[in-house]
Amino acid sequence: MDIKTKQEKIKDIYNDFIIRAQPFTVNAVCKTGCSFCCIHFGHVDIITLEGFIILEWMETLSKSDQIDLCKKLVKNMKKKKKRSVARCPFLSKDNTCRIYDIRPFSCRQLYSLETCTAKGPVVHRKSVEMAKMTVKKLQHLDATGYSGHLSYILHLISTPDFKKLYQTGGFDPAKIMSFGKRYGIVINRRVSDKGYTK
Repeated sequence: MDIKTKQEKIKDIYNDFIIRAQPFTVNAVCKTGCSFCCIHFGHVDIITLEGFIILEWMETLSKSDQIDLCKKLVKNMKKKKKRSVARCPFLSKDNTCRIYDIRPFSCRQLYSLETCTAKGPVVHRKSVEMAKMTVKKLQHLDATGYSGHLSYILHLISTPDFKKLYQTGGFDPAKIMSFGKRYGIVINRRVSDKGYTK
């Protein structure tokens, strides 16, 4: 299956979760601009396939906008490595999401039944379990890819050698071992089949 076909398949996986989680999310208090999860609580992890969708979107921007976003991503990487509070680089000044339509699953599965506080969002346990299984499905689909924080994965796939290897169906974890260990990158193939059900 080529990358474009897999990226289309991602949409089916997203939609399946949204439909099954709807009984739990129907009373969510989330609204445009609330952004608590985008700054304080959300762990914006993505798979390689989602990273390429975001990268393709970035390439449609003006050069100055691309440079500005790249600076924000580098800043985000540094803050995440220090475990500091890191505002999502795709969050606008008015706290709206610049990539809302193509946002990764880690963002799509977030919701809260109460206004968020320092304790984080209030969610149903069943929804959390469904989200974990959905992550497994995504990792299974992206079997030659990796998972990790958004800024780390975007940095990785911006590397020409890795980009070429991945786009041609190659898989060589040894080539990213140093980067992977430093930034906690997960090899999808090694985790996706654990507890995975279609």
